[in-house]
Amino acid sequence: MTHVRVTTAFNRVLGLPGTRVVGVRFDDVGLVLQVRRSAKLHECPCGVRTAARYDLSTRRWRHLDFGACQVWVEAPIARIACTRCDRVRTEVVPWARPAARHTRMFEDMVAWLAQRMDKTAVATLMRCAWRSVDQVVRRVVTDHLADSRLDMLIRIGVDEISYRRGHKYLTLVVDHDTGDVVWAAKGRDRAALGRFFAQLGPDRVAHLEAVSMDLGGPYRFETEQQAPHAQIAIDPFHVIQMANRALDSVFTHARVQMPTSPDSQGRPTRRTWRATRYALRAGAERLDPAHHALLAGLSHGHADVYQAWQLKEQLRDLYHQVPPAQAGAYLDDWIDRAAHSELRPMINLARTIATHRDKILNAVVLNLSNSRVEGTNSKIRLIQRRGYGHHDAESLIDMVYLCCSGIRIPLPTQT
Repeated sequence: MTHVRVTTAFNRVLGLPGTRVVGVRFDDVGLVLQVRRSAKLHECPCGVRTAARYDLSTRRWRHLDFGACQVWVEAPIARIACTRCDRVRTEVVPWARPAARHTRMFEDMVAWLAQRMDKTAVATLMRCAWRSVDQVVRRVVTDHLADSRLDMLIRIGVDEISYRRGHKYLTLVVDHDTGDVVWAAKGRDRAALGRFFAQLGPDRVAHLEAVSMDLGGPYRFETEQQAPHAQIAIDPFHVIQMANRALDSVFTHARVQMPTSPDSQGRPTRRTWRATRYALRAGAERLDPAHHALLAGLSHGHADVYQAWQLKEQLRDLYHQVPPAQAGAYLDDWIDRAAHSELRPMINLARTIATHRDKILNAVVLNLSNSRVEGTNSKIRLIQRRGYGHHDAESLIDMVYLCCSGIRIPLPTQT
């Protein structure tokens, strides 16, 4: 029978790098493992190493539980007078991140769970405070989110998302090639996007070739100033959304008389109203014969509404039917027909599209849209619902980076 010392057994069980167990005891908090660093020199968070120390104290770090027993790692930790930082700082230890009171294994487990669960459930499962989960997520994101994610960005999408009532927004920048969020900041103005370009720096900005966005002015103006060489592509969804609004305006002012049922007292039935609105708004390829019959009725009694619908569909064809080489001539012809349609909403739409003609064509030629960004927005809304909201923008930004920026957290149990 082989006899193994208790400290040796716990060394094998813990598997903490650069660490050896020198004592084991139970107290009122659970199992306390006394450890020592294998290295002889003290290391500052900035990387400086020294044998001298300013003072010494004992600290505990929460570790992964052993069954139903909470486990704590206890060790002496030194403060050192760092010559590079020019101040007294606490040394780093191999089993924990700087300023953390949990081991790396514990924090990695929490972060892995936070990618898949709400923070309250994580706190309950890991037997820690909700605030601790929040702080762990922030440290893990800081540890994994390298500045190199901004290297070689070529095509990016910019959009905003509301995170709280009262016009509270985040600005998101997504890499079109990877689908990862590379930047998130509070606000939706030029300053928010300006901070992204500032961190990107002139050399990396020079690599940008295309930026997709909606028609909002702040992002467009800032991009034109910071990256004038990059092609701006207006998101097709927002262009068609404008066309639908113009069509709705024509439909509303036309006072269309729709079929009624005998028991509706001369008013159109709700089903008929909804079917007509759907036939006008939906793409032609989605309509069934009944919807086409409704449109045929409009073509006879309300030619202006039918004309507006045709113009909307013809604008949709720009993105689905027209070859990129012919897109410029097609769009110019569409603008001319809409401008001479004698329909005020369509005339206004034609003016807006003429103003942004080149940027709209960039989306067609480059086959670029904000669909990746919108998909990311859907994930963020799920994160918000899963967490029942977040107490501040910084907390949500940390979760966005943790779940949407390509961070991969290996489980401590994975080998």
